[in-house]
Amino acid sequence: MREFKDVRAVNGIDLRIDPGEIYGFLGPNGAGKSTTVHMLVTLLPPTAGRATVAGYDVVREGPKVRASIGAALQEAALDPFLTGREHVRLAASLHGMRGAARTSRIAELLERVGLLHAADRKVRTYSGGMKRRLDLALALVHDPQILFLDEPTTGLDPQSRSALWEEVGRLAKDEGVTVFLTTQYLEEADVLADRVGIIDQGRIVAEGTPVALKAEIGRPTVEVVPERPEERERLGAVLGRFGNDTAARPGAAAVQLNGHGDLADVIRALDGEGLRAAAINLHQPTLDDVFLAKTGHTLEGAQQETDGDA
Repeated sequence: MREFKDVRAVNGIDLRIDPGEIYGFLGPNGAGKSTTVHMLVTLLPPTAGRATVAGYDVVREGPKVRASIGAALQEAALDPFLTGREHVRLAASLHGMRGAARTSRIAELLERVGLLHAADRKVRTYSGGMKRRLDLALALVHDPQILFLDEPTTGLDPQSRSALWEEVGRLAKDEGVTVFLTTQYLEEADVLADRVGIIDQGRIVAEGTPVALKAEIGRPTVEVVPERPEERERLGAVLGRFGNDTAARPGAAAVQLNGHGDLADVIRALDGEGLRAAAINLHQPTLDDVFLAKTGHTLEGAQQETDGDA
């Protein structure tokens, strides 16, 4: 738990994350995501409760926690007048690396995050995506067991975001790094996370695999617009074989599938009845649907890119 004067930013959450797991921590601005991360990386003491990271208590064994983790937080602490290579060399030196081992590690990390070509440019010339990738390299210098990424792709273009996703997935799969990822991007959590926790107003309101959470919300919905409007009622009767009526746009019919057929079966049934469709849409439940169902509102990152978090 963490309080700031009269505000309880984190209100008694309970988390357990397994080694090698990517855990997605979802929530809107002000939900408590960054406050949680700051406590886990020992930057902020909890007001009450206890947390261990890599088996070490975050209050009593802070140095051991910090030796076990890497962290790329929302605000990258980069010097605009140093080059990318100089940043990584400094970080490696602070971790006690010297000589050939340090030189090799610097080159390895810069290549891994796709910055070898820009290694000797000053950071002030870097794009936002390049800075985020450099920050990731700095977090990985000492081969941490656990990696904390606090909204790592906010403001990145799709190509940079995809590249970072690929590297994070590789770290977990190939090197067994445990990743704690906070994000407002539902697609990001869906693509990367083995499990997801949704935090709202300082509390965990849902937790599970993306597949399981979406399954809780319901089955896919099929919506069909008939080519001939006068056939809507007959089309609705055919759809009724596969599920229960649900809301649809004007002129369309829709059902939530009940497990007795999929989209292909629906299309075959329409063909069998001589019904032609002007449009067919299949809506799969999304993490945005989960978030809406659990909190009563949508997540900002589902519609637009936003910065910052309390």
